[in-house]
Amino acid sequence: MKPGYLLLETGETFTGALIGELNNMVGEVVFNTSMTGYQEILTDPSYAGQILTFCYPLIGNYGLNDLDDESLQAAVSGVIIGDLCEEPSHFQATKKLSEQLKEAGIPVLAGVDTRALVKVIRKHHTVKGIVVGGQPDADAWKIVDWSGLRTFWIDHVSAKNPVVYDNGNGNDSIHVVLMDYGYKKSILNALLEANCKVTVVPYYFSYEQISALKPDGVLFSNGPGDPMQLQPYFSDIKKITEVFPALGICLGHQLIALAHGANTKKLAYGHRGGNHPVKELLTGKVWMTSQNHGYVVVEESIPATSFQVTFRNVNDKTVEGLQHNSLPVQTVQFHPEAHPGPSDTEFVFNRFLHQVAAAGGRRYAKA
Repeated sequence: MKPGYLLLETGETFTGALIGELNNMVGEVVFNTSMTGYQEILTDPSYAGQILTFCYPLIGNYGLNDLDDESLQAAVSGVIIGDLCEEPSHFQATKKLSEQLKEAGIPVLAGVDTRALVKVIRKHHTVKGIVVGGQPDADAWKIVDWSGLRTFWIDHVSAKNPVVYDNGNGNDSIHVVLMDYGYKKSILNALLEANCKVTVVPYYFSYEQISALKPDGVLFSNGPGDPMQLQPYFSDIKKITEVFPALGICLGHQLIALAHGANTKKLAYGHRGGNHPVKELLTGKVWMTSQNHGYVVVEESIPATSFQVTFRNVNDKTVEGLQHNSLPVQTVQFHPEAHPGPSDTEFVFNRFLHQVAAAGGRRYAKA
């Protein structure tokens, strides 16, 4: 393996062993604290345009399998790892992590002091970086074009045409339209396992196009980037939620809040990992959740006449869920399907489907 380097816009350089080919992609350097689930994390479309650092030092130990991808391919711009295992051991493993990333054209920098890197990210907050080969000059970071993060990544990861997933139950199925901002496969699977018919549609579908599909409910998915990039679609999102029962997950949560008049802001370094405690305000219970986001809804901006906060982050008190006061609309900032991560909050899907049924949708088969 040849040497490689991570250059940060703040001037720091981190050295490692370069695996795969360089793609000259500038990305926001982020970190994930999960100890397992690297396959699901790497194939989560929400990481599009980012250089992902794994805090857990041992990555690749159980290889990759043919079951756990969350999308057709990895969306990250680069991967930073402490200790990369090249001899995985698991009965389902079909490929090494390095092989998959090489095939996807994603550079990996292994042998990096990830603890030091995470400390730099926490110090500077949002940090852009680029993976390069060869010994860079001390001031090499000054000549890098750091404008690469302006890309509208949702357009890269969203479906191009509607796709229908029918469970074969015909008219007895609840029909859910899944607005695709970069959805995870496990969200689709959760709906199919609940006997739903699902139509996945591109992010830009209008209220009229959604209405023509005659859904019983609409789910707004997770996805990458700044939610304000979707401002031209806020009016359609609001119309959809005023007519159809709706659930927003992660980016979808932010978009519904924005469409109804709230604001969002960028976190210092985001919530990314599988052990984030979230308190359900109605019951007082604390749930462990899987999260992956860099933006949050500003609580002070939420119209009190429209929404009430239902979940709150235990660590930093940020908003983790909303329920509309009069419409069958609910949102969560975390990932209830939790792949990877704990499945404590799978009940969010059940609540959504019961809400669909109560609003006049077809009978929920698991009621």
